Amino acid sequence: MPLSDRVARFNRRVTNPLARTFAGRLPPFALVEHRGRRSGREYATPIMAFPAGTGFAVALTYGPDRDWVWNVRAAGGCTLIRGGRRLRLANPSLLGEEGSALMPGPIRPVLRRFGVAAFLRLDPASPDPDHPPSASTG
Repeated sequence: MPLSDRVARFNRRVTNPLARTFAGRLPPFALVEHRGRRSGREYATPIMAFPAGTGFAVALTYGPDRDWVWNVRAAGGCTLIRGGRRLRLANPSLLGEEGSALMPGPIRPVLRRFGVAAFLRLDPASPDPDHPPSASTG
């Protein structure tokens, strides 16, 4: 069984504000930037994102029925800040237990112990031909 709603509420009020101070710079911690599907408000949710092929995978420790997951799926993607880089990701795919194969080996037993059986996979977004990436000057 995924972590409880009580733990989720505690983390949202206490742990997440603290995690936001380092999550985008210290992998595997990351920030997923997404827009509320009803409110239109911008959010930055701390997560742990692991490389999976050319994209990333996230263990949904509170299950798939979380606002940030719904928002990302409704929008068809998000921006991930990880290791100081902003990455546009798309094609969110909700996976069941087969998604555990995308997690690093040492993490898998921990996730199994906590009953985590839902994962989100995100692929790199296709470059926007109307907005090519800007050249870095330094």
